[in-house]
Amino acid sequence: MEANIKEGKLNNITHFGVRLVIGIIFIVTGYVKFDPNVAVFFVQGGIPAELQIPIALAETISGVLIIIGVLSRISASLLSIIMLGAIFYVKKAASFTGEMGVELDLILLAASLTVITMGPGKISIAHIAKKIPRFLH
Repeated sequence: MEANIKEGKLNNITHFGVRLVIGIIFIVTGYVKFDPNVAVFFVQGGIPAELQIPIALAETISGVLIIIGVLSRISASLLSIIMLGAIFYVKKAASFTGEMGVELDLILLAASLTVITMGPGKISIAHIAKKIPRFLH
């Protein structure tokens, strides 16, 4: 006996919900990183202050692209790399919860990996346009 996931409206809505939530989280966290005062936290975490704007742009733009469903796999890949950097380079995987905990980072990494494997889904511009090559979904 095989377990099959039925394709249906609820699956499409749920998939869009996952994309919407992680997109909003990355847009908000990316927007916050545009504040010049955040550069201090970058330096404390061992990241050069010059990377503040590129990381903020990557999180913000990728969040928007994931929500609308264009270049979502590429965007989710970029966000996965950022999350891996946050987990292992900044927080050094010191603890799961509490100060320097990685639980939220792991959830965002898992959600990004889900978008990479599942693509943008049917509630997306990529699906509606149909002329966008699949590798750009």
